[in-house]
Amino acid sequence: MGTRKVSKKQEARLAKTLGGKRQSNSGATPFQKGDVVTELFAIEAKTSVVPKQSISVRKEWIDKIRREAFAMGKPYSAVAFDFGTGSLGNRETFYIIDEQLFIKLHEKLEEEENA
Repeated sequence: MGTRKVSKKQEARLAKTLGGKRQSNSGATPFQKGDVVTELFAIEAKTSVVPKQSISVRKEWIDKIRREAFAMGKPYSAVAFDFGTGSLGNRETFYIIDEQLFIKLHEKLEEEENA
């Protein structure tokens, strides 16, 4: 299966999981940015056609999705990635978020645990 097809499936799965929508041709237009967009997030999706044990994270991915989220009025951005393992519907996804968002998440989880 080609890279574009695998990426499209990943983006569709993320959009469904997060209650957002997949941006078709996200890199081709000046107004539709991010691969997946939710009410709060712009998400850049990265995947591999073949299973890998590691990936290299590029700062440019993070910088790009931050700029795009800001331009769309989204308060948060993330890079979603997988290692290309498992079936297309069963890949484990990981998210790269900044420290401020992680702190908010941590505080919210602590509140829930202590409630």
